[in-house]
Amino acid sequence: MPIIVQEGLPARKTLESENIFVMEPHRAGTQDIRPLHILILNLMPTKIVTETQLARLLGNTPIQVEMELLRVESHTAKNTSAEHMITYYQTFSEVKDRYYDGMIITGAPVEQMEFEEVEYWDELCEIMEWTKTHVYSTFHICWGAQAALYYHYGIPKYPLNEKLFGVYEHTVSHKGSILFRGFDDRFLVPHSRHTTIRKEDIEQVKTLKILAESDKAGVYAISTNGGTQIFITGHSEYDTETLETEYLRDKNAGLPIHVPEHYYPGDDDTKRPLNTWRSSANLIYSNWLNYFVYQSTPYDLSAIPETRKKQEE
Repeated sequence: MPIIVQEGLPARKTLESENIFVMEPHRAGTQDIRPLHILILNLMPTKIVTETQLARLLGNTPIQVEMELLRVESHTAKNTSAEHMITYYQTFSEVKDRYYDGMIITGAPVEQMEFEEVEYWDELCEIMEWTKTHVYSTFHICWGAQAALYYHYGIPKYPLNEKLFGVYEHTVSHKGSILFRGFDDRFLVPHSRHTTIRKEDIEQVKTLKILAESDKAGVYAISTNGGTQIFITGHSEYDTETLETEYLRDKNAGLPIHVPEHYYPGDDDTKRPLNTWRSSANLIYSNWLNYFVYQSTPYDLSAIPETRKKQEE
């Protein structure tokens, strides 16, 4: 089934070149199918890259998905043209009266700041509170996961001695988790962050379940009862070259950065990196859309508040 994106969105050409079925809204409107409405709050500086990465994963399932893009009003994007933001992004004031089957809140390059020091923190808090009544399941990524755990449950983040940077082995710790249905016993995920959350803090919250973790990268996936909130600390959506781009950026700027671990063959940065996480990335997004959104969200989206309440009981 296709992913529905706005006409002209740069991600469209990339997806079509990869044989992912893309459909425009006017054509989708002629079909007797209700697509899943997925809202993406994109806090990453490279907006177009992130749009494409997430659209690729959302579009590679049997479920028809209509993707919408959201930006914060209290921050101006510096690495993406104003024209692109105006054309393809909505503001919270424009969507706050709507309901969505699912939402993705991305990471952001602000993790070394205190949450309250982030320019758009108050607006993000308003959006995260709104998700509790207007979104059936919200999927948080990296700093977005840390921010949500802090806002909803008071779980703090902690600085690391050095940046966690590379591709790390993970295991499923909650064996009954349908988010990880079909996963191998061990799977790989990229990480790129300066801060972490601690397992003992999460275990103090009875409504949270740790689903997967890593000896090196720590807790990877957390869920609430019913899966209305999912927290992912890594970047399974990353392209093959994303870590290399970050590495060369920092290296060329003279910043302290080590070669991404377990990324280049033999950790030799003169060799072409290998993508060892693509299959698990597709599977986790497919499972989220299927089990936590498609099979759970009400057909009438305005019934989300009551449906969520029953699911969480």
